[in-house]
Amino acid sequence: MGKLEVSSIGLGVQNMSRTYQTTVPSRPEMHRIIRTAFDRGVTFYDAAEAYGPHEVERILGEGVAPFRDKVVIATKFGWNIDQETGARRPGLNSRPEHIKRVVEGMLKRLRTDRIDLLYQHRVDPEIPIEGVASAVKDLMAQGKVLHWGLSEMGLGTLRRAHAALPVSAVQNEYSMLWRGPEAEVLPLCQELGIGFVPWSPLGVGFLTGAIDANTRFAPGDIRGVESRFSPENLPHNLALVELVKRWAERKRATPAQIALAWLLAQKPWIVPIPGTTQMAHMLDNIGVADVRFTPAELAELNRAVRAVEVRGARLPEQVQVFSGVEAAPKKQGP
Repeated sequence: MGKLEVSSIGLGVQNMSRTYQTTVPSRPEMHRIIRTAFDRGVTFYDAAEAYGPHEVERILGEGVAPFRDKVVIATKFGWNIDQETGARRPGLNSRPEHIKRVVEGMLKRLRTDRIDLLYQHRVDPEIPIEGVASAVKDLMAQGKVLHWGLSEMGLGTLRRAHAALPVSAVQNEYSMLWRGPEAEVLPLCQELGIGFVPWSPLGVGFLTGAIDANTRFAPGDIRGVESRFSPENLPHNLALVELVKRWAERKRATPAQIALAWLLAQKPWIVPIPGTTQMAHMLDNIGVADVRFTPAELAELNRAVRAVEVRGARLPEQVQVFSGVEAAPKKQGP
């Protein structure tokens, strides 16, 4: 992936401080999931200062402490979050001086001396991307950051960022449920030699088959505001889940493994980061290594996925989420 060598699948720890249903998972159990994932070959862990805020980075730092030097830690900056209190203020903040303060806080929370991959979580329209790259370059010169990336940026921004300081990875939503990156983002990543990390590779749980027409989301579950899961659209979109289930039976796999294997088959430099707070789900996800498609099977599955028209949009543009599923505009920005 870019200039980074990581396992073919990573672990997203986004919900380890609070689940979609706003419950608080057991901290020792989250450590156990992180460590079991490592024992099973996972070397790529994804967090962000916004998750918690701050608390997920602490959980991850505690979890990987016994083998810190054998894994790649990714985390993200870009919000107006106080580094001392974790208080959240409205809006974005990628001012160079703020980025440097954020990284100092990250290093303490993660119990490490460097961040392997530092993303700008969302593009700050007030700060030229060249200024952001310059701040990250300073941090690299100090050895505090090794690689950098962007999340949910526009094509022009990515080109400018890469020209200012080579970008190692892009993180965008991508799954059978949301295939937006295929048109332009993935081709540009291939052109520039940048790795691609799909967030929400299981469609916020949809592609596992855990959501059906009778599902009612708990208060605080961000999926309740997504029109993809509205009573009008959900029954139609379940055709995609039925497709995944049929392939799961055919390949003697689980629906989650089919969804992840499909992503892995698209490009060799795509590294999904499914998140979970359940040991069984984590073990199921990393079991995708045993699922393979022949070229003919992949072509057949791709045609079937394209034939399903997903109704409804991603999160509303005005929604900004600091934990739970990440917010993103419906279209790529400039």
